[in-house]
Amino acid sequence: MSIESEARSRADFEAGLAALAELLGERFTRNAAIREQHGKAETYHAARTPDAVIFPRSTEEVAAAVAICARHAIPIIAYGAGTSLEGNITAIHGGVCFDMTGMNRIVTVNEADLDCTVEAGVTREELNLHLRDKGLFFPIDPGANATLGGMASTRASGTNAVRYGTMRENVLALKVVTPEGRIITTARRARKSAAGYDLTRLFVGSEGTLGIATEVTLRLYGIPETISAAVCPFESLQGAVDTVVQAIQLGVPMARIELLDDVQIDAVNRWAGTELAVRNTLFFEFHGSEAHVREQVETVRAISADNGGGDFSWASTTEERNRLWKARHQAYYAALNLRPGSTGWSTDVCVPISRLAECIVATKADLAGIAMPAPIVGHVGDGNFHVTFVLDPERPEEFAEARRINARLVERALAMGGTCTGEHGVGLGKIDWLEAEHGEAVELMRRIKRAIDPANIMNPGKILRLPPDPA
Repeated sequence: MSIESEARSRADFEAGLAALAELLGERFTRNAAIREQHGKAETYHAARTPDAVIFPRSTEEVAAAVAICARHAIPIIAYGAGTSLEGNITAIHGGVCFDMTGMNRIVTVNEADLDCTVEAGVTREELNLHLRDKGLFFPIDPGANATLGGMASTRASGTNAVRYGTMRENVLALKVVTPEGRIITTARRARKSAAGYDLTRLFVGSEGTLGIATEVTLRLYGIPETISAAVCPFESLQGAVDTVVQAIQLGVPMARIELLDDVQIDAVNRWAGTELAVRNTLFFEFHGSEAHVREQVETVRAISADNGGGDFSWASTTEERNRLWKARHQAYYAALNLRPGSTGWSTDVCVPISRLAECIVATKADLAGIAMPAPIVGHVGDGNFHVTFVLDPERPEEFAEARRINARLVERALAMGGTCTGEHGVGLGKIDWLEAEHGEAVELMRRIKRAIDPANIMNPGKILRLPPDPA
């Protein structure tokens, strides 16, 4: 690009920012501290700040702002709670960050149909607090108090996925602003439809690369009559994972089955003040009628005993259960607490349940004797687990070692018919592995991206590399 054309391009960019400032007034900012806050997340990827941040309050405002960005070729990054782990919201090409947290209305709750519609900035905890008195809840819980728009964007999962599925199964419809600033609705509220392409599934998991979701319509569930939670330590990692696999194969409908290895249990004890045995441990939760829960518990207890499991420790009251699951949800922060000032790198593979024990045991062997703490934690009921490398940011050799072990882990998962990411998304960190996983299908993904977003302004540089189109 010549100096003259570069100057024209910069002038057009600044004109676009000026138009956004006029549209949004004080809800447009170029404040350095706010920009820096919106350029990083809970990730090992380097922070990259946007040129400006806006705080829209309605779908119509989002559409008007997107249209301005489209006219001036300004990159757009949608932002929710900032809890992503794969650089999903990093502004690698600058541009404008759309902070969606001000769009936090619960639009409708249809109790008889077990669904609701919320704006994208509503968090999962806000929704469940609103639903509690109606005897309903939304089960997807990725640990962080993420926004539901962000959860749809990354196709989030969590501890309840083994029973209730992921965001893929629980998003009925989306209201989306497309890259040219049009407003579309991807589906109706009906539980099934054969009408046209499944646009909802196209946008769920697209990480803001195809459009911005401003409203999300979700499935809801009745709060179970009986909820019972327990932890059980195991003599070996193999025994813990075999218990999970055998329970799933027997069809026991557990709501949650979480694995924390001995390193992670030690970290949780230090962080949360718990006194769990420092052994490989399963966290269980059972939902249903009293008789049904009792039957599930008896079956799982017998399986656990056969695999070297110890006594079950029960969390019977709501307060005890909440404390137990809060400790589990804060496992990432507990891991970082093992080395104050550290950086976390959380891996995210998922394999068929029959290969889970083999994959985890081989991964544990890879971690033996490494320089940094690296606890294992996982939603093992659906074959998904994570290694959290707790890295010294001043020691590049630790990042190199983590990168090597992570590569072995992903290659192992793919060889077993698994995936490079069960729930964190691709973002920046898994682009190469997406190619390895999907092969020629990635080119079809590129065609879809180019068709919907030909100017590549929607979260550019994430999920896919887009080489220049041929002349």
